[in-house]
Amino acid sequence: MAALVWVQRTASLRNPGSLLHSRSPVLRLRCRFHVGRKSCSSEFLHRSVVPSMHYQKSLPRLPIPKLEDSISRYLAAQMPLLDDDQFRTTEKVAQDFLKGEGRQLHEELVLMDKNNKHTSYISAPWFDMYLSARDSLVLNFNPFMSFNPDPKQEYNDPLVRSTNMVCSAVRFMKTLRAGLLEPEVFHLNPAKSDTATFKKFIRWVPSSLSWYGAYMVNAYPLDMSQYFRLFNSTRIPKQGRDELFNDEKGRHLLVLRRGNMYVFDVVDGDGNMVKPVEVQAHLKYIMSDPKPEAEFPLGVLTSENRDVWAGLREKLIAAGNAEDLGTVDSALFCLCLDDETMKDHIHISHNMLHGDGCNRWYDKSFSIIMAKDGQAAINFEHAWGDGVAVLRFQNEVFKDTTERPLVHPGSTPAADSASAVRQLDFKLTSELKNDIKKAKQNFDSAVSKLTIDAMEFKKGGKEQLKKNKLSPDAVAQLAFQMGFLRQYGQTVATYESCSTAAFKHGRTETIRPATVHTKRCSQAFVHQPGAHSVEQLRGMLHECSKYHGQLTKEAAMGQGFDRHLFALRYLATSQGRPLHTLYTDPAYAAINHNILSTSTLTSPAVSLGGFAPVVPDGFGVGYGVHDDWIGCNVSSYPARNVHEFLQCVHKSLEDIFSVLEGKPLS
Repeated sequence: MAALVWVQRTASLRNPGSLLHSRSPVLRLRCRFHVGRKSCSSEFLHRSVVPSMHYQKSLPRLPIPKLEDSISRYLAAQMPLLDDDQFRTTEKVAQDFLKGEGRQLHEELVLMDKNNKHTSYISAPWFDMYLSARDSLVLNFNPFMSFNPDPKQEYNDPLVRSTNMVCSAVRFMKTLRAGLLEPEVFHLNPAKSDTATFKKFIRWVPSSLSWYGAYMVNAYPLDMSQYFRLFNSTRIPKQGRDELFNDEKGRHLLVLRRGNMYVFDVVDGDGNMVKPVEVQAHLKYIMSDPKPEAEFPLGVLTSENRDVWAGLREKLIAAGNAEDLGTVDSALFCLCLDDETMKDHIHISHNMLHGDGCNRWYDKSFSIIMAKDGQAAINFEHAWGDGVAVLRFQNEVFKDTTERPLVHPGSTPAADSASAVRQLDFKLTSELKNDIKKAKQNFDSAVSKLTIDAMEFKKGGKEQLKKNKLSPDAVAQLAFQMGFLRQYGQTVATYESCSTAAFKHGRTETIRPATVHTKRCSQAFVHQPGAHSVEQLRGMLHECSKYHGQLTKEAAMGQGFDRHLFALRYLATSQGRPLHTLYTDPAYAAINHNILSTSTLTSPAVSLGGFAPVVPDGFGVGYGVHDDWIGCNVSSYPARNVHEFLQCVHKSLEDIFSVLEGKPLS
């Protein structure tokens, strides 16, 4: 993702809300670095004056929108997707829902919410949606975000970089657990709120009131309830519904190389970080191990359908592997040492998104993947959280390893690592060996269908758009609408993930970028370029930008419609009620069949990110709008042509920027 960009996987019923993304100020926060901190100890990244969870108790609760508002927003989002007759049918169904069953469900949801003030109305249903999904985690859920290279080339040596990343990760974990990690706060007026004086003041404000103190100086703390699942966490496959496992007593790191699995302690019995030169020695020992590729790599089983994997895990336990599986599950995190050298951005995307299936354990909360040339990325399991924590972790690790590395190209590893490193040796029956072979075949078949391509538009970016008083995100989304219309002649359901982390136990909300405004504008640019003056086209661009800004703000404040309607449906289903016609209307299925699934992120630590499409006939669109260029990293299956799509998006951006420069379209 070198010069490219970044992404958090977006959420849909199949691909829940991910990391990355809202354009709103409250959301952009997690994409920036915390700067100006001093470390007081090699054990910690820093020592925050304000305790890590200081704001958690007083965070505002995620609001449940008014049902009238949700129905109105739902119909507005349906309008560009339906013809007149279809819309009239959907409108009638929606109004019936509003007056009858929907009203009753809404009142029950509000009552349940009042009785569960410790959380949000979406938290439990959203966890359940993820954990009940039976599709493979690979391509369907786990996204990746790759690290930028270390600016000092010699520190990209895989042994040096792996050691530094492991040590920085342990320091992050210790800082978090000690309550010394600086709280995640978005500062609208940093001169007032991001100061030593304010922090010394706010630390003495009771936790039950601290959010209000921050709010008074235009600062917005974000929910950090997901952070504890970063470390020692794994998703355990179970029949019908998986479980999230966490064991903070684990002191070891899980390392995969050539499909072989190793463990060694990175925290000692007193809770101190193992010396960096010892970590380096252990990793050097693993990297030098002449053991060939594992004939039966156990990790590929984690790529299977969840019910299939649950059954295979039971077989593994029955064969005497319970203890080693527990060791994998309780490891701090997973480090995947790949023997491949990355050729280009596309190769990086494929390797970090899915790899060969053998040198991964996709169930771990996150894995750091290190290629032979020092290219690194994070691949993370999505059920436990939405990437806010992952991106903060990635930012901190990148900052720490590049500014204060603990080992150097000339560092001498400690001696004798053989006794400290243990290779896990699983007992495999002939039946399990055949199961592993079959899982590998299924994996190869699935990933062979995925195509990834990337594009960089170098003729303008954020600066020029802002000078023209246009939202950079709105313009990028408009370019996707224009591109798809140019390629396929349609306006289709589009998903953009927006974090609701400004609220207690907030997850994500959906921005619906396909609007009547983008449809009108796209038609003008693509099908009637000569029929409108430059001023008229500019006016349409501003209409799109203004409306997209409104949708973004509503979503960030918990005022979208997707999560509300999802929660009402979940409530009805959980009580065994028949679904109202709103949910069986083909238009409801269509708007949730997100052909364009989009997500954005820009961060100094991240060079690229990606995810697969969430439907077979869709695109997975990762993008970033930078100061003077725009990048896209897009995936598709055979039903769509990703190369042609990116050409159409590029042409759309050219047209938009030409109009902004006062040039008429021919």
